[in-house]
Amino acid sequence: MVRLILVIYLLFGVSSLKVPSKRQLENRPNFILILTDDLGWSCFSSKMDDRVNDSKSDYYETPKIDLFIKKSMRFSKGYAPDPICSPTRRSIQFGRTSIKMGDDDDFPKKYTTALHTIPQVLKSIDNRYKAAHFGKWDLRAKITPEQLGYDVSDGDTGNVNGNIGQGKEEKWERHFFSENPKQMDSLNARAIKFMKDQVNSKNPFYLQVSHYATHVDFVTRQNSYDKFKAKPVGKKHDNPAWAGMIYDLDTKIGELERMVENLGIADNTYIVLMADNGAVEFIPPVSNKLDLPASFSKQMRNFPLRGGKWTLYEGGIRVPFIVKGPGIQKNTLSDVPVAGWDLMPTFSELAGGNKSIENLDGGSFANVLKNKGKGEVERANKAFFFHRFAKAYPHSAVIMGDYKLIKFWKTNKIEMYNISKDLGELNDISKVEKTKLKELESTLMSYIAKHNPDLIGKFSK
Repeated sequence: MVRLILVIYLLFGVSSLKVPSKRQLENRPNFILILTDDLGWSCFSSKMDDRVNDSKSDYYETPKIDLFIKKSMRFSKGYAPDPICSPTRRSIQFGRTSIKMGDDDDFPKKYTTALHTIPQVLKSIDNRYKAAHFGKWDLRAKITPEQLGYDVSDGDTGNVNGNIGQGKEEKWERHFFSENPKQMDSLNARAIKFMKDQVNSKNPFYLQVSHYATHVDFVTRQNSYDKFKAKPVGKKHDNPAWAGMIYDLDTKIGELERMVENLGIADNTYIVLMADNGAVEFIPPVSNKLDLPASFSKQMRNFPLRGGKWTLYEGGIRVPFIVKGPGIQKNTLSDVPVAGWDLMPTFSELAGGNKSIENLDGGSFANVLKNKGKGEVERANKAFFFHRFAKAYPHSAVIMGDYKLIKFWKTNKIEMYNISKDLGELNDISKVEKTKLKELESTLMSYIAKHNPDLIGKFSK
């Protein structure tokens, strides 16, 4: 037994392991992460910030998620680790920024079995934990969920597994009808079976349901499409196929939450709902996505945020981030900034583990969940760091307090915004607050130099 504990200690870097009491063993919480694809901060029919009227959709309807929100805590400053899917998904699993994890080419080289993941950390706390991943995996590294500690999964899946169409030429104009849109029904069926199996076996569990929606292709039920086809469109949201798809997704999310209640485990289960990145800025997307919103003839789809998927403006990385579970006050709004890399240490603490896990960027926000949305999150670094691995427009960003700096590597252009006063990132203050500019740029460059100096080398030649 002593040898086993030593092995776990060495593998996962947990600084101390407490012997659990009988009550702890019987009451380990369950965790469910529902990860949606390409879904913006203002895409629900509930506000993501009660003080911002436009922080909800003017066309889409999400009645089940609206009810879920009333029983949960919303984070007004919830961030995806990256503005595109694969880096975000790696970051969530490993609790590290995409700068550390690298791009599609770098990540497989940096990945080692010594890095711990959410399932592995939970199992180090209590080996009864079972883990499942259903839906879009898409780490793009030839690594399966089972290699990262999952007991059951759909395998190394990607966008194609949720699509119907094959060609890419017309994907932004076409739509499809299905009674299993984007595999939503199939995902829920497997997720529900997994939950039932664990309840019957009395095992605590971690379940990640990574939906293929709302990524293109647009796939929806016929009656859902017809509902929104007959509805007057909004200023920022106007696509009935996309509206039907999120309406169908909403139904499945409500079904999964209801099953948690029916199984009698709601009082011991945390459910997190978030997106892997923001929605695309327009349907179809535009090539000048980095331009100011005034450059376009209509509102961006993430309005009042600027930009969308592919960019480090708020529309690309600020996403719905909602948590329901025991000890969380219902219908609470928290302004504490949190990100996808915080999930691992948060789950660890809530499961009864030591919240100190080595070499993470994330920190536990368990205290915030238990304290009506108030408090601070202890992290190795107070700032949030982002990088977009794009050959055409590589850029990095740092958020520190109310301020955000974006560095465009090819042009050496730097922009800075006070996002507490300028949510839409319309007023660049980089030439006004020069002291703050130097502080943020130094913070960003120091982090990159320490954790991924190759980024600097690529653009300093």
